[in-house]
Amino acid sequence: MKWSETYIPTLREDPAEAEIVSHKLLVRAGYIRKLAAGVYNYLPLMQRVLTKISNIVREEMNAAGAQEILMPVLHPAELWQQSGRWQTIGKELMRTKDRHDRDLVLGGTHEEVVTNLIKGEVRSYRQLPLNLYQIQNKFRDEIRPRFGLMRGREFIMKDAYSFDRDEESFKISYQKMIDAYSKTFSRCGLETKIVESDTGAMGGKAAHEFMVIVDTEGGENIIFYCDKCDYAANMDKASSISETETEKEDAQKPLQKVATPGAKTVEEVTAFLNVSAKKLVKTLLYKADGEIVAAMIRGDRQINEIKLKNSLKCIDLEMADAPMVEKITKAAVGFAGPVGLKNVKIIADEEISQMKNFVTGANQDNYHFINVNVGRDVKIDSVSEIRNAQTGERCPRCKKGVLLTAKGIEVGNTFMLGTKYSESLGASFIDQNGKEKPFIMGSYGIGITRTAQAAVEKFHDERGIIWPASIAPLSVEILPLNVNDDKQREVAFQIYRKMKERDVEVLIDDRDERAGVKFNDADLVGLPLRINVGEKSLKEDKVEIVVRRTKEVISIKPEEALEKCVELLGSL
Repeated sequence: MKWSETYIPTLREDPAEAEIVSHKLLVRAGYIRKLAAGVYNYLPLMQRVLTKISNIVREEMNAAGAQEILMPVLHPAELWQQSGRWQTIGKELMRTKDRHDRDLVLGGTHEEVVTNLIKGEVRSYRQLPLNLYQIQNKFRDEIRPRFGLMRGREFIMKDAYSFDRDEESFKISYQKMIDAYSKTFSRCGLETKIVESDTGAMGGKAAHEFMVIVDTEGGENIIFYCDKCDYAANMDKASSISETETEKEDAQKPLQKVATPGAKTVEEVTAFLNVSAKKLVKTLLYKADGEIVAAMIRGDRQINEIKLKNSLKCIDLEMADAPMVEKITKAAVGFAGPVGLKNVKIIADEEISQMKNFVTGANQDNYHFINVNVGRDVKIDSVSEIRNAQTGERCPRCKKGVLLTAKGIEVGNTFMLGTKYSESLGASFIDQNGKEKPFIMGSYGIGITRTAQAAVEKFHDERGIIWPASIAPLSVEILPLNVNDDKQREVAFQIYRKMKERDVEVLIDDRDERAGVKFNDADLVGLPLRINVGEKSLKEDKVEIVVRRTKEVISIKPEEALEKCVELLGSL
């Protein structure tokens, strides 16, 4: 490819809307352009990256026994209503209507469609196991699209669906996908960590995510992992064993209301009362499917709304606003408490049941209760783990290790769906005993566009992108410093032609631009190797091969450049 004939619109400045480095670089290097919030055009270089990732995914899925199909983007609402996800996914579901006022869905995932496809077609256990996959554009009505391709409203995803006759067969199918994913991301140049995750609106028994660990702002997921065993989970799933302080006093002290003028926050209240935040209990009010609930959590903890939502088994969960808090508690925000709270369901974090004589709001402006005790003063409706785990707490699996944290980007997920969709959509088969049974299903996703941006977030420097060789849009860039110099032009194009003959993916910067502009663009675009052809090196009958990742510079004869590049690419 010639740069002069390729659409690579590089920019000198960071785009205003880009928040993280990978988003900035993909825009600046001419890979993507924004059409609308969460919707992007993929330009020629990006299309080549996405094709390479898709081909790696395709090869590994095929090798694992999955078969490629293509399903419609447009789904009848009835299927989603049957599965129950028309309600549970809610506003994130991209919905539309046709001219006959019939409800339709722009697919964000295809569990309903693929189950409907198999229903009535696969009738015997002899036709199982079966795994079908596709690579397709998906749609989700994100409330706040951000981070470029990380959280968009339209994106490219590989989604696969397995059908098995029993749990033993499903375990084999699930492990095949886990292994295929590990190989896929490794071939893309990405090391991933497998973590337990919440099943969310997908439902099912359990789920896992494949995370690329990064130390940048693009790592929007917090991962907890044990330093002794293989336990790892994302924040919404991670559990821990807290080092609860032993209560020195055994007896319950008399409940007492005390004035706390102007003290609303945890910091203000604990400072005023001279107590630890571990002795204070926050009471947070929520609307859960329209019903007001109160969540009790220790003062030094952060509530996890996914865990709370799962515990309440609700579809919609939102924190009550200030007017609602004042209506329920008869007090301003900051003074809510569980004592005397009427007609409100109370859910407490597990740690609360171990506490004695703690502090809460008194449902009266500028007052708190001290010496509050569960049972005597507060009736709790349910107890559940609704807090975030914290770094340094003990591992819930081995109970010996310490939990550490890292930031990660989710690039793939796997779900143990069980019979959630086969039962709701009436998809069954006849087993070896002649009995009708629902399929045991699994669902498996890889974000093609997410994987591309995750690679940029992981591999870059202050000058630009550093693509892994396997997914780079092209392998080598040839850069004649002065394209108008006959000798430089002749040598550069001679190497270019030889590389094309050997099917090495090559880009030659044949633009009549200053050398500095070309060098900056080359680093920005981030191809694995660059060959500098300049007057000074040619006087010694040499060209320079620059390895983008290591910045190593190799001086070599022009006729040896091709073989050296082939050798280097084999090791990158």
